Amino acid sequence: DLRLAPGQAAARLVNEAEAGTRAGMLRNTLGDRFAGAWVSGATSAELTVATTDAADTAAIEAQGAEAAVVGRNLAELRAVKEKLDAAAVRTRTRQTPVWYVDVKTNRVTVQATSESAATAFLAASGVSGRDVAVRVSPDQPRVLEDLVGGDAYYIDGQARCSIGFSVTKDDQQGFATAGHCGDPGATTTGFNEAAQGTFQASTFPGKDMAWVGVNSDWTATPDVKAQDGEKIQIAGSVEALVGASVCRSGSTTGWHCGTVQQHDTSVTYPEGTVDGLTQTTVCAEPGDSGGPFVSGTQAQGTTSGGSGDCTNGGTTFYQPINPLLSDFGLTLKTTSAASGTPAPQDNAAADAWAAGRVYQVGTTVSFDGVRYRCLQSHQAQGAGSPASTPALWQRV
Repeated sequence: DLRLAPGQAAARLVNEAEAGTRAGMLRNTLGDRFAGAWVSGATSAELTVATTDAADTAAIEAQGAEAAVVGRNLAELRAVKEKLDAAAVRTRTRQTPVWYVDVKTNRVTVQATSESAATAFLAASGVSGRDVAVRVSPDQPRVLEDLVGGDAYYIDGQARCSIGFSVTKDDQQGFATAGHCGDPGATTTGFNEAAQGTFQASTFPGKDMAWVGVNSDWTATPDVKAQDGEKIQIAGSVEALVGASVCRSGSTTGWHCGTVQQHDTSVTYPEGTVDGLTQTTVCAEPGDSGGPFVSGTQAQGTTSGGSGDCTNGGTTFYQPINPLLSDFGLTLKTTSAASGTPAPQDNAAADAWAAGRVYQVGTTVSFDGVRYRCLQSHQAQGAGSPASTPALWQRV
């Protein structure tokens, strides 16, 4: 899908993993001046880091990145988007179905079916036109609701969706999927139509996340279906940067790849608005909903909805996996992680690093008497302590 030779694909994955670490270090260094980061080029060899202060250029270039000096920091851009999020709660946004922070242009962008629809949405939110770029498009995303990652499953004998990622909670095995695929208590059968499980929790709209607990006939694995019958084993959930390559597996269209366009995107479907999605260039079709998005061997999220199809191309959004794991108290099944439930965040040892917790960039923890700062958002894996994962943690 990305028209890469095998060597280019391998180089791209290495470059993207390494760029995430450098971007995290610079984000922690720049603090409030940080305005976003992205990779570019066929093999993602170029990393750009944006700052509001030209004096940061030398520090950025010292990390092998290109500096972009911009007018607004990331917090200011997100504050504008939050006004749009708040307006979406009290007004109809079907004609303005997508809005996001675009770090490459240092703007918030609203996708609308017409200029007049965008103008009305901005007026309702109290956001100035100079703070927002408008992109006119006829696309109106829909949830892909015709129901080991990528396999089909069926809900109440009617709809079809796709399994996302295997998860565990205490001794209960199951899988993450899309919230619009089923309500709590809905029953599922597998691709072979054998009894499978029950929706334990589901959120939609607002978010598009759910998980299904399965019966003893099913075993959670770290596998995701890939191209031509191959499988990928998930090693973690490190969040990919804007511009990075991602691939999706689904029970309708199989394996397709593209790139991350925006994080923290709000999308209005006919059923309501969902916040915090990631926008991609990957195609998808009904029935692919709930299926896994991966970058390399890192879980990224579960397919939510989009526009277009895999014949003509399109835009697809996914629900990031880390918030799903955190909200439902789940542990991602990986090649190294043990089953169980993440340690509670509010206990006496909340400051200590613990496997199973979801950590955000900038979070500090203690491990073996040493302090570390998080460089990339992820769920901590049992075999990856801060001392042994310099790509994820910086000693402070």
